[in-house]
Amino acid sequence: MRPRTGARLAAVQALYQSEHNNEPAEVVIEQFLRHRLPTSGAYEEGQVPDANAKLFAEIVRHAARDGAAIDTVIARHLDAGWPLVKLDPVLRALLRAAVAELHAGRDPPAKVVINEYLDVAHGFFGGDEPRFANGVLNALARSLRPGEFSGAGR
Repeated sequence: MRPRTGARLAAVQALYQSEHNNEPAEVVIEQFLRHRLPTSGAYEEGQVPDANAKLFAEIVRHAARDGAAIDTVIARHLDAGWPLVKLDPVLRALLRAAVAELHAGRDPPAKVVINEYLDVAHGFFGGDEPRFANGVLNALARSLRPGEFSGAGR
């Protein structure tokens, strides 16, 4: 796995853990940096070897700092009968991480961010969740970075 993909995978795991255990993001970041982001090894017991630690921490911090605004943005792209709290918690963490990254800047391009999080979604889910994530992420990216999609087919 590429270091940036590993960072995104770890960010989803950390955001899930933070929400599930009601732990502050900084505590979870520190736990991951110490115990779950080794510089080498295998993907076992939640470890993500060779993940880009800087990108990981940036995504988690941004998602935690701007959590209410991120949730509002996500909620606007969900069906009214399917609020954010109804989503699987891992899917919710994935969408939060992706929006945090899309919201943070212009690098990498939105389509790269979408593809990376779809790879992560396929790692967690075997059903329709990746397809659902793809639709929501495409809509989110188009609203957060419209200039990257102008003139593109819809």
